[in-house]
Amino acid sequence: MASPRPRLVITEPRPYVRWVLLLGLLAWMGSVLLAYNTGARRAAPDAAQLRSDLTELQEEHAAARQRVERLSQKVATLERSEQVERDAARALQQALVERDAELAGLRNDVAFYERLAGGGGERQALSVHSLSFVAAGEGGWRYVLTLTQNLKKAAISKGELSLSVEGSQEGKLRTLQWSELTQDKGAAALPFSFKYFQQLEGSVALPAGFVPHRVRVSIRSNQGQSEQVLPWQDDTTQGVS
Repeated sequence: MASPRPRLVITEPRPYVRWVLLLGLLAWMGSVLLAYNTGARRAAPDAAQLRSDLTELQEEHAAARQRVERLSQKVATLERSEQVERDAARALQQALVERDAELAGLRNDVAFYERLAGGGGERQALSVHSLSFVAAGEGGWRYVLTLTQNLKKAAISKGELSLSVEGSQEGKLRTLQWSELTQDKGAAALPFSFKYFQQLEGSVALPAGFVPHRVRVSIRSNQGQSEQVLPWQDDTTQGVS
């Protein structure tokens, strides 16, 4: 006897299964939303902290810039003060140099007039009171020579004089005669004629590399012949005797 065939039974889903599935879905979606909200709440304080840090850094940067500006102004003020002090020191030094030169000139003038007046001092015959040089460019020098005498009831002194310059060139001693100084082999001596004093002016030329030390003045007059050796003195270099 054959066994009975199995029967296919079709049943409808029970209603409570749908509700279970729906509730599970809702629970899952709720957990997702909860996680998102929690993350958002955690992220919010980090952004606020960043904004706070940024503001603080900006304030510190502005304060640093102000300090740098103040220091720069202070440095500029100090530099200006230092420059003013340097200028004042140079001006004072220049004024002292000028005063020293003025005093030296006054002493020279006093000695000059005392010598002319004679007073109770020793009477002196014809002599060179002073000789100075001023650079004229390209080896040229302008000179001013002052002759004096203070003999009692002095008669007029007449005569002539010439110059020679002693110095060094290329490490060797050398003397330049009047013809070399004037660059004229036939140059005449300087004539003079006076009772109390006379200034003679002219120019001479020194060769390149020549360093002057002394000037020898040779005088021939109606009082006789004489020579005087004076240190070279100019507007830039003090002569060496």
